[in-house]
Amino acid sequence: MKILKILLTLFILLCTVSLADAKTKSNSNENYRLEYLNLDWWQKYNDPVLTDYISTAFKNNQDLKIATLNVKQSEQVVKMAFAGQLPQIGFQGDVFRDFRSANVKLGDVIVKDYSQSNFFLPLTMSYEVDIWGENYLKTKSFKKQLEMVKQNERASYISLTSAVASEYFNLVKLDKLIKNQQELVKLQTEIVRLENLKYKNGLCPITELMDEKQLLTQLQEELNVYIDKRLIVGRQLGVLTGEREKDLSLMPRSDYSIITLLPLPDSINAEVIQYRPDFMKAEEYIQKIGIDVKVAKRDFLPKFVLYGQAGFSAYNLTNIFGNHTFKSLVGFMPSIDLFTGGAKMARLRYNKLELEKAQQIYEKTILTSIQEVNNSLGGALTRELNYNESVKRYNLENDKFNLAQKKFDIGAKSNLEMMKDREKLLVAEKDKVNSQVNYLISTLSIYKAVGGNDFTTINEKL
Repeated sequence: MKILKILLTLFILLCTVSLADAKTKSNSNENYRLEYLNLDWWQKYNDPVLTDYISTAFKNNQDLKIATLNVKQSEQVVKMAFAGQLPQIGFQGDVFRDFRSANVKLGDVIVKDYSQSNFFLPLTMSYEVDIWGENYLKTKSFKKQLEMVKQNERASYISLTSAVASEYFNLVKLDKLIKNQQELVKLQTEIVRLENLKYKNGLCPITELMDEKQLLTQLQEELNVYIDKRLIVGRQLGVLTGEREKDLSLMPRSDYSIITLLPLPDSINAEVIQYRPDFMKAEEYIQKIGIDVKVAKRDFLPKFVLYGQAGFSAYNLTNIFGNHTFKSLVGFMPSIDLFTGGAKMARLRYNKLELEKAQQIYEKTILTSIQEVNNSLGGALTRELNYNESVKRYNLENDKFNLAQKKFDIGAKSNLEMMKDREKLLVAEKDKVNSQVNYLISTLSIYKAVGGNDFTTINEKL
């Protein structure tokens, strides 16, 4: 019974130490999402409807759910790897009947036919003593893999957020464009009517009337395109938010004029790439493969297994727990592979080559990340300039329209001329709306490029 007590004590000790370490590591990762998600960055746009859409997407989006499930699966893989570091204990009953041929000599007695039942009910325990730290490194490698999967999930959050915001801004834009286009069609319809009267009265040539009719056709076609685009964008937003059954083209949203245009920095420090999921994933991958190389090297070393059995053995099941039936054994088994056909060396070389590849991926990620940051900022700055110019053009057209209105009020301008001036103002407003929303969407590109951080304050953070 002493050996049984020793085995159980050893098992409990090993499990207690290992599980304590595992619990500490697990607790440190319980709220990992809060560590890498800027969960309220979009509130800077001051649009509560946008916030609702993004919150809904976080709850319902299938791609995000898949990414989260991948994380949970990787967590279980880590637990499975960690279990390999623990002692293994189990029950392995053994019942057999021993048959022997005739003329078996037992001492001085010759037995013609001999058979005997045997019952053995032991607890078994085995533990690979991790002298070289190989099993520990294997678990560490899987933990690095888990961190990589977490970065994939993080990338999914960032991509989803920017996609939802982009589609939402496009819906807001199309709402205004459709409204403007409907007014343009209405004005042009009236212009065609007046030009037709002029033509009938011989006040204008047929070509002038035809030009106005052609313009009306073009405006109506543009209106149809806008309406169709709104339906498509609404369906796409429905997919992103997991509400495909709803027609989001009819769902509430804010007017484009209330959305805040975020200020742009003149430049962004290249160190910002450290927050990008692809960069962090590349770093984790290098570390993982470095660990795998160490594991492959340790695989050449001998292994040592501590094993033991403790239980009851008897020739009759009714007496199995009687006196003198307890049986136990304990042993220490070293092992080493003498020949594996070169498999271990091939594995080591493979991991070394994979490490070189991981380093190249890391270097490429740095270059690509810096390029994306610069391109996104450069594109946003250009769209900001275009937006500012469109505002100037709109203001100029608005001033011209106000002057025309004064002329109309004193009878110096006809109603037909005023409608054409109104059309010019609406076209200028359309350009301004397009430029404004393009500017908004370009800020989303910066958000993605800097790894889901607030780009308006990112330089202060570095």
